Amino acid sequence: MPLPTKIRIVEVGPRDGLQNEEKKLPTAVKLALIERLADCGLTIIEATAFVSPKWSPQMADAAEVMAGLPRKEGVSFPVLVPNEKGLDAALAAGAKEIAVFAAASETFSQKNINCSIRESLERFRPVIQRARDAGMKVRGYVSCVLGCPFEGEIAPLAVAEIAWALFEMGCYEISLGDTVGFGTPEKTKALIEAVGRRVPIKKLAGHFHDTYGMAIANIYAALQEGVNVFDASVAGLGGCPHAPGAAGNVATEEVVWLAQGLGIDCGIELSKLVDTAAWISGELGRSPASKVARAILAQRRRG
Repeated sequence: MPLPTKIRIVEVGPRDGLQNEEKKLPTAVKLALIERLADCGLTIIEATAFVSPKWSPQMADAAEVMAGLPRKEGVSFPVLVPNEKGLDAALAAGAKEIAVFAAASETFSQKNINCSIRESLERFRPVIQRARDAGMKVRGYVSCVLGCPFEGEIAPLAVAEIAWALFEMGCYEISLGDTVGFGTPEKTKALIEAVGRRVPIKKLAGHFHDTYGMAIANIYAALQEGVNVFDASVAGLGGCPHAPGAAGNVATEEVVWLAQGLGIDCGIELSKLVDTAAWISGELGRSPASKVARAILAQRRRG
């Protein structure tokens, strides 16, 4: 299959990235990050999550973040919600798009959202219906699709069933998450082929973590299978508190570098993105995790 000529990158740094960072950032810094990302050309920026501050204290200011979002034409700001209470808060804050999240591993589901996979899907059914009735778009996440830290390998057919359930409920797109970065290219291809038999491949997205350094290789494999939407996190922010050893999401700048090298349009200005990666990393007291950002910044210093 020929590679796509254009890809869409869903920036998840302000939510999936920051929610797992130990240093709590002020709301103003989060809003500055979102504005900088929009200025780089990103058109889908996951802004925050309406979850219990007990479990995710970094997201305690979700309503304040929503109130301060930049009004930029053509840019959307989806938010994560775990249940109807989260949906109520998202609606009150003026959200236009939400995301819900299931797991392909029973153990991970229990540790992450305190219920079984079946229970989580039943919990999401009224959330998705109510959101759609309110005119909101709904995106679905499936985590641990290429392996679980507690259960090991996950059968692609099991992932396909969960992806189909979310798609059938009304999610316009299903993001397949390699939460702990266990995936390799051939396993990625096998997964997409299996899920693609139930959900159209054009309705799938890839969400790869870089724990074992395989995220970019897996994205290339997914591109070969026809996937053209990828989640990424500026500077490689994040991790997963319920997945021991999980590194952050693949860095957005590394996905852009890959796309440019393949002649694929992603609409993002890499130089500005690297500046943003350096800035937010500085706010967190460290250097960017991504090799692309570090290389470009080093090259600039050399003149």
